[in-house]
Amino acid sequence: MSLVPLGGVRENPPGRIGVGEVRAVDRAVSQLYAHDHDHGSAALRRDASEALHTAYQWLQRGTYTERTGRRLRSATGHLSIAAGWLSYDSGRPGDARSLYHEALAAARIADDPALEGHAFGCLSLLAKASGRPREAISAAQGAQTVVKSYGSARMLSLMAMREAGGWALLGDVSATDQAIVRAHRLYAEGPSDVDPAWLEFYTPAELAGLEALARADLHQHERAAAGAEQAVLLYGDAFARNRALYTADIAIQHAVRERPEPEVAAEAASRALACLPEVRSDRLLKQLHHVESALQRHAAVPVVADWLDEYRTLSGVS
Repeated sequence: MSLVPLGGVRENPPGRIGVGEVRAVDRAVSQLYAHDHDHGSAALRRDASEALHTAYQWLQRGTYTERTGRRLRSATGHLSIAAGWLSYDSGRPGDARSLYHEALAAARIADDPALEGHAFGCLSLLAKASGRPREAISAAQGAQTVVKSYGSARMLSLMAMREAGGWALLGDVSATDQAIVRAHRLYAEGPSDVDPAWLEFYTPAELAGLEALARADLHQHERAAAGAEQAVLLYGDAFARNRALYTADIAIQHAVRERPEPEVAAEAASRALACLPEVRSDRLLKQLHHVESALQRHAAVPVVADWLDEYRTLSGVS
């Protein structure tokens, strides 16, 4: 994968910066997300790092008007978030956190509420993944405060669902349900002209999938399995990495529910495993490891035993 070139500025000052350079940064962000949705993050981190280095060189060494400077700083902030996301998906949470905080600073300097809300939302997701539910809740609530007057009900919906994820990890069923209801109500208001381009991933499939993850954290395994199945169905052929993750979650939920369905779990596990190596994501590898742990209790079932053998062969585990 090759990004739209941002220009070589390793030694010499880039000179005058204009709208063309800002658009180049925006195109790089779009390319990163497009390739990440289809294939995962492993091969993209270096491209993102190089693009971000160039954008920072333009900010620090270029000359530009005040208006262009704000736009360039916002675009660089969005590029920081894209690079942070790739770091998160590649199992580098420390790098992701640093990049998200860089984006947060850029948003405040540029007075860009949409970027600030996005950064807070990413910090919420990262906090939840790191087992810090209260931090996840606070960051999601901060995001909602920032973007409340922005005019994007879809962005508010996503941040409400991020909040729900934090409450679910904390084990608060009532607060989780309230946040989920709010997220669905906001989503139903429909798209807006001010919805940012990065929000394109937040489809009805992702809405269902995020709710399923919250249900899983609340140990509502049947609802979680149904939601993950709905997400995969709604995705169709799009967003390969997300489909793979939710397919793996289907397997886990069917394996650990009160009345386990090991054959159904093994079938979903096989579909998830088949996504390798096209999808290169550290999160998917970790999720497949969780699938193995969940299926291990059903190792006496032939189809489960076959899957465990296949997984261990592919992963090199003896």
